[in-house]
Amino acid sequence: MPNVVMPWLAEHVELPADLTAAQLAEDLVRVGLEEEAIHSSGVTGPVVVGRVLAKSPEPQKNGKVINWCQVDTGERDEAGDVVERGVICGAHNFEAGDTVVVALPGAVLPGDFAIAARKTYGHVSNGMICAADEIGLEKENEGIIVLATAAEREADPSAVPAPGTDALELLGLADEVLEINVTPDRGYCFSVRGVAREYAHSTGATFTDPALPAPRGSAPEVPTATDTGFAVEIDDAAPIRGQVGCDRFVARIVRGVDASASSPEWLQRRLRQAGMRPISLAVDATNYVMLDLGQPLHAYDLATLTAPIVVRRARAGETITTLDDAERTLHAEDLLITDSPDGSRGSRPIGIAGVMGGAATEVSDATTDVLIEAAHFETVTIARSARRHRLPSEASKRFERGVDPRLQAVAAQRVVDLLVEHGGGVEDTAAVTDVDSTTSAAPIALDPAAVARLIGVPYTYDEVHDTLEAIGARVTDIADGDHRELLVSPPTWRPDITQAVDLIEEVVRLRGYEGVPTVVPRAVPGNGLTPTQRLRRGAERTLAESGLVQVVSSPFVGAKVHDQLAEQADDRRREVELLANPLADDAPELRTSLLATLLPVATRNLSRGASAVGVFEVGSVTFRHPGGAASLLPDGGAYPGDDVVAALEASVPPQERHVAGVLATTASQGTSASQAETAIAVALRLAGALGVAIDVAAAERTPFHPGRCASLALADGTVVGHAGELAPKVASAFGLPARAAAFELDLDALVAAAATSGLSLGKLSTFPVAKEDVALVVDAGVPAETVRRVVAEAAGDLAESVELFDVYTGDQVGEARKSLAFALRLRAGDRTLTAEETAGVRESIVALAAERVGGVLRG
Repeated sequence: MPNVVMPWLAEHVELPADLTAAQLAEDLVRVGLEEEAIHSSGVTGPVVVGRVLAKSPEPQKNGKVINWCQVDTGERDEAGDVVERGVICGAHNFEAGDTVVVALPGAVLPGDFAIAARKTYGHVSNGMICAADEIGLEKENEGIIVLATAAEREADPSAVPAPGTDALELLGLADEVLEINVTPDRGYCFSVRGVAREYAHSTGATFTDPALPAPRGSAPEVPTATDTGFAVEIDDAAPIRGQVGCDRFVARIVRGVDASASSPEWLQRRLRQAGMRPISLAVDATNYVMLDLGQPLHAYDLATLTAPIVVRRARAGETITTLDDAERTLHAEDLLITDSPDGSRGSRPIGIAGVMGGAATEVSDATTDVLIEAAHFETVTIARSARRHRLPSEASKRFERGVDPRLQAVAAQRVVDLLVEHGGGVEDTAAVTDVDSTTSAAPIALDPAAVARLIGVPYTYDEVHDTLEAIGARVTDIADGDHRELLVSPPTWRPDITQAVDLIEEVVRLRGYEGVPTVVPRAVPGNGLTPTQRLRRGAERTLAESGLVQVVSSPFVGAKVHDQLAEQADDRRREVELLANPLADDAPELRTSLLATLLPVATRNLSRGASAVGVFEVGSVTFRHPGGAASLLPDGGAYPGDDVVAALEASVPPQERHVAGVLATTASQGTSASQAETAIAVALRLAGALGVAIDVAAAERTPFHPGRCASLALADGTVVGHAGELAPKVASAFGLPARAAAFELDLDALVAAAATSGLSLGKLSTFPVAKEDVALVVDAGVPAETVRRVVAEAAGDLAESVELFDVYTGDQVGEARKSLAFALRLRAGDRTLTAEETAGVRESIVALAAERVGGVLRG
């Protein structure tokens, strides 16, 4: 988040003398820059500049040596003589004659540390000579702050503040700092220049653009490019996404720089207020200009460079050691700054463009000649490199949001001027490089009347025109009879403005959101849920009432899941759609089965202490489109036409809405042989709740156990799902206990069948029900559902319900045989059933069972 320092801001825009950070925050929020925090130094009271008049070391009994100092803090008696102040100090990095910072009694330092006159070490210490961290500055050196040595003061007395000067003002500790939140589309506000412009928009204050020449701005005069500048080449013949990675590169040279020189105190102060640590003059100058204008820059030791500099994409296997001393393996999409030390053009990477420079060309204390780089890079390339290498830098933060392509020459000149003024360097005006292939943004046609129609505020033609000119756009009037339009060329610092609605947003933003009326929309009565929605929600409710817990899992899977599910090579579920930009490299596929993502959910719950789990999910599965990957919307933004939209819709891969469930019990709770039967029963209950008749038959289908799997089909034979026990190797692959069971159904097919079949409640009868139990012995391979349907058919219209309640195998029924016991509820609509009628039903059941499935009545 950018920090706004008011004295710095005041260099570019007129500020009221009594402006506070809180009022500044209110002014900026009107144009969309929200306050994040207001920071203060935490220092109050008198903190002044002092000059050490005398320093007397005094050893103590504990072995420590303290200094009894006499300090001039600006106080004078009636005769005008210095009133010396005695101060105890334990630091030793200063001498008599040095200029220091002194906190006087009454001052309060960070941490509520109050300064008072105190007797210590046999003296009354009437204040405190301060170290950097004691007054809230970043600690750069051990010991106290020495603003100037005696020798420095003698060499240039005018450059050293006089005793008594307010040190808080001098060090920037008296300034409140406003931290603001900048949205990604407003990257130009990551600079004092951008914030100053927005303040001017909000308040009408006079703004002076530091990147434009007089009279509109205060930019320095920039020399034109020369043929003798440092050679720079852009080699991006195969750009990524159709955009060249670098379309402007400015290089400037300053010779004879004192690399060991410190940055001036005002520059260091501003960097600290902005949240950056001062390092060296060359680095501080580039950082300062970046914060001021928004253009990232980089300084190279010219002696370590060999022409030409080549801006190109990385090659396979290339590495670079960046300024943080980390060796990084480069990616083919990385844009590099390279030079040619071995005579081979562009052979050595010396920086990841827009992210971080390389260690090989770093400016050091031995540097005398400096090359300044100011370039314009493509946003997505820089953003991806920063994320790929986990190197979010102040430079990448600005490049990935968009940098003004007209800033580079001005920003480089500003750095050159700082190095000349404060480093004793000499500007090489014969070595000016500016490789520029930037293009202007296409003008945008805007109907001013459209602004009022969209926003609901009757903005006039002149209001729209003047507002767009105020943001820096070039506006041309186009008249066609009585109809007038505007042709708007966005300002170079606003790459986010690409279409008419962006211009409309700027108009309402600068004219004031408070002017937009609040209109409560009229509530239109609805028709409730559609029949399909009611059926889907009914399915979810049925499963929840069955004791299962609904979950939502990620639809992305890896290729190994197909082997875990034991799918065959020709299984349709292996025909997957791949994601172009997956969230995880190991999950690039869209699932073709809900169980692929639901089984891991069951495993996770069991691994975290659950003794049993029953979960279900309703979600989509996606299969490969017959014609290949889905098409992409054409570039532009305008409606592409009905044919293109139809082609896009036709290219969307087929998706089905499925419902699946998993039942599992840990070994500590004992395995349950009935879990497969429960899974089948839950699936049947779901179909019954939708009013759909389902036929159950033995089947083989992965990932289920070959002998304990049931297919579930509609009356017309369409298989809509499977249920049963998971195959042992599948359960093991997912880490599930033995005998775990599952089901998966095509919910869309069930809902469609329910919508066409309807749900009949039948007639209510006031006559009593007759209950009858029938146990039939059949071959072990005959499905229980097949027998149940035979029983129901034999009972005819008198059967209100037929339910299986017991399965028995053992010596009493014979080998390879089983006994199936059914509970019948018989009822007539016009009479009470007699014993003879119920006995007749039993006889019909036994006869039909013998005929159809070879069943006999169990004795």
